[in-house]
Amino acid sequence: MTSTNPTTTNPSTSTETAHPQPHLTHTVFNQSTPRVDVNEYELNTVLQEAVARHDAGWAEAELREVGALVGSAEFQHHAHLANTITPELHTFDRWGHRIDEVEYHPSYHRIISASISHGAHTRCWADPQPGSHVARAAVFMLFGQIEPGHACPVSMTHAVIPSLELQPDVAASWVPKALSRSYSPELSADKASAIFGMSMTEKQGGSDVRANTTVARPVGAGGPGAEYLLTGHKWFCSAPMSDAFLVLAQAQGPGGEGLSCFLLPRVLPDGTRNVFRIQRLKNKLGNKSNASSEIELDGTVALMVGEPGRGVRTIIEMVAQTRLDCVLGSAAGMRQSVAEAVWHARHRAAFGATLADQPAMTAVLADLALESEAATVTAMRLARAHDEDASDTERAFRRLATAVAKYWICKRGPHHAYESLECLGGNGYTEDFPLAMRYREQPVMAVWEGSGNVIALDVLRAMTREPESVGAFDAEVNLARGAHADLDAHLDRLRNQLGELAGLDAAAAQRNARRVVESMALALEASLLVRFSPTEVAEAFIAARLGTDRGFEYGALPTGTDLELILSRQ
Repeated sequence: MTSTNPTTTNPSTSTETAHPQPHLTHTVFNQSTPRVDVNEYELNTVLQEAVARHDAGWAEAELREVGALVGSAEFQHHAHLANTITPELHTFDRWGHRIDEVEYHPSYHRIISASISHGAHTRCWADPQPGSHVARAAVFMLFGQIEPGHACPVSMTHAVIPSLELQPDVAASWVPKALSRSYSPELSADKASAIFGMSMTEKQGGSDVRANTTVARPVGAGGPGAEYLLTGHKWFCSAPMSDAFLVLAQAQGPGGEGLSCFLLPRVLPDGTRNVFRIQRLKNKLGNKSNASSEIELDGTVALMVGEPGRGVRTIIEMVAQTRLDCVLGSAAGMRQSVAEAVWHARHRAAFGATLADQPAMTAVLADLALESEAATVTAMRLARAHDEDASDTERAFRRLATAVAKYWICKRGPHHAYESLECLGGNGYTEDFPLAMRYREQPVMAVWEGSGNVIALDVLRAMTREPESVGAFDAEVNLARGAHADLDAHLDRLRNQLGELAGLDAAAAQRNARRVVESMALALEASLLVRFSPTEVAEAFIAARLGTDRGFEYGALPTGTDLELILSRQ
């Protein structure tokens, strides 16, 4: 019997034309819907609670506006473009003139312009009041959650203000520009706004900035506020298209000698370009949308800020603020990671149920959420301690707690991003989804402004030079004493550790520094969760991080943990 199906008819005898028959193999189903056009602020219960708790409720309307903006499909598309079409260095123009310019994709400029227009940089200095640092931190975190690279120059512009104010004549010219909410990428002396960068490290010293060899020779008598000519090489200079930078150099001459801080403008008052030779852009693991560079200074004009020989003391005011922003940035990254993981798990099914309802996955998601909540609660508590109305005790607390949080939260970021990425399976490992970018991004927060050992040693330094900071930290964490037996036991161990540390010689103290800082960080996070989060959240965190039955990987939560309540906050 002969078949009449054209696809099986013998072609040598058939006069009919064969037609392709479409397959159904590319029907898309059981994929997560795009996580776009959401309000990132309204979905972030933990951040909303912190804003209200720490006296920043007056910023609620603008935070909702920012949340809708950064959650939009358009903004997320710009974030993707800024991280895939990366900055390009142009050392010369086509006629051979040295220009030292970095070209960014237009999406980068759209993002940083929006961030600055909402005051992610300096709104807390422009309008100081209770909760002003909290409001600024929330805006900064919302923008950094979606596109972290632009947060580098935004953070440095925020952080430069306290250092500039140590030199009033310099501050008078530059602080108003830094406070502006307008943004222009052009290099011009006539701009009413300014973005700042900084450059401290050199190839031979790294974190040991006192080994710097860049020299600064006075044009006249020299001294604070005076012009100098700088010559040397800087190993890391982020955001080289900024309008001005704080740099360190060895001052020479009658105005005073030693490592000093200088403000270096890209464009001089007469409109000519300062000598600022961008040698190359760094080929970084992450932070792709933000250009980082090596620069050569050769008779480069700069103004001394602060006292000669006191450069570290001057620029440390800026470093203290950027370290807090590292904590904020890591917490923002954790929020992106857990939000994407939970969204995917709620919209994808396997083995007869959504992933979010699979017990093993539920435990992982809840544990990731615990880490994110602890980081956010801690970051926002620190932001409140930086407000203008901070008491002496608050200032002492933030001196130690900021370093402790910088060490711990920034170190937790990369593994948290990896575990969140794994929740998306193969999708998470592709650059088409945002968690691959986030996984590459998180380590920079731990490296920038002091890697682990540098921060741990800074904690030891604070304990020695500012012993009141230890008392303030101890008082803070012990506000939660009595709420949980495991936390109480940990607080007792911490006091013993701190007492033992004080009796060690310098070498032994350094060897024990990381262990003690870790204990301090866990005590701080746990105590804040006890005070500010639902009981179920605090108890789960304490059991999972301090309990005798704790595990080593995310998802190893104790029996009885209220997973549903924890995830209901995501």
